[in-house]
Formats: sequence, structure tokens, C-alpha cells
Amino acid sequence: MRVAVGRIGKPHGIRGEVTVEPRTDDPAARFAVGEVLLTDTGTLTIDSVRFHHSTPLVLFVGIADRTAAEAVRNTVLYVDTDSAAPPTEDDEYWDHELEGMSVVTPQGTRLGEVSEVLHLPAQDVLAVRTDDAREVLVPFVRDIAISVDRETRTVVVADPGGLFDESQSV
Repeated sequence: MRVAVGRIGKPHGIRGEVTVEPRTDDPAARFAVGEVLLTDTGTLTIDSVRFHHSTPLVLFVGIADRTAAEAVRNTVLYVDTDSAAPPTEDDEYWDHELEGMSVVTPQGTRLGEVSEVLHLPAQDVLAVRTDDAREVLVPFVRDIAISVDRETRTVVVADPGGLFDESQSV
């Protein structure tokens, strides 16, 4: 199974370097020189990498200028889970594990299903598709996402007030 480890962002400079939005706990190891990453259209091999603050600036083999870098913008980068270390902590999850899980209240009332995991600068967020087809963004923090059960495929969330209220949706 493929696991997303990053998304290519905007070009950086004129020589083909791009920013990468990491979706991994160890960007320095995942985005190392020589690493081969999967995409929806093939593979990309890392030619060089450096970090600007915590953002990887990556040059891929065969992407030699800004025009080529712009062409791969928003490409999602994957690894095969056979080569990816599984989560080692009880509270670590692959995105694909969470996607499709039922979201319920502590009382067991179904609220919807996790449609996507968003990796935002401040924290991870679960995009929850409610049964009435609304999308609710739920911060993936312990105070709100109380528990995750891999066996029953459920995420228990405490609504801090108004989060799932239909009158609050946009």
C-alpha cells in the first residue's frame, strides 16, 4: 500500500528546486539524497535536499529549471508501506488508517466519516464528511479526538460546542 509522505509545493529559485510539504515525522530521513519517491505518474529521485527552517527544499533528478518545477507542483509523494516504518507509538496513525473511519460521540452517536487527513502548520485536522454531506474540520488533538480504535475503525470525538452544529457550517 502507498502512503503519502509529502506534497510538492512551489518552485524555489530558477534551477528546479521545489518546496515539499512533509507528511512524515522524519523529513530528514524521508527526503534524503537518492531516495526514490512514488507519484501518481511514476517516480522521482531526490538529487539534493536542504532545509529552510523546517521546510525541505528538494531538487529531483530530471527537473532542471523553474518551468519543470512548476509542472510538478502539488504532486503528492508516496512510499510503499513495505519500505516505510510502521507507526511505533499507540497514538501514531497512517493517514490511510484514519480515512474511512466512523466518527462518533462518546455516547456512540455517529457523526460521519473521516474523508481526509489535513496536515496544517499548527496541527493535523480530520476532514469529516457528515451523513448529511457537510464537511466538518476536526482538530486532531487529544482534547477533541478522544480515542482512535483500529479494530472497530472508529474515532471518538468530543464536540467542544458547535463543531457539528448545522447552523455553524459554511
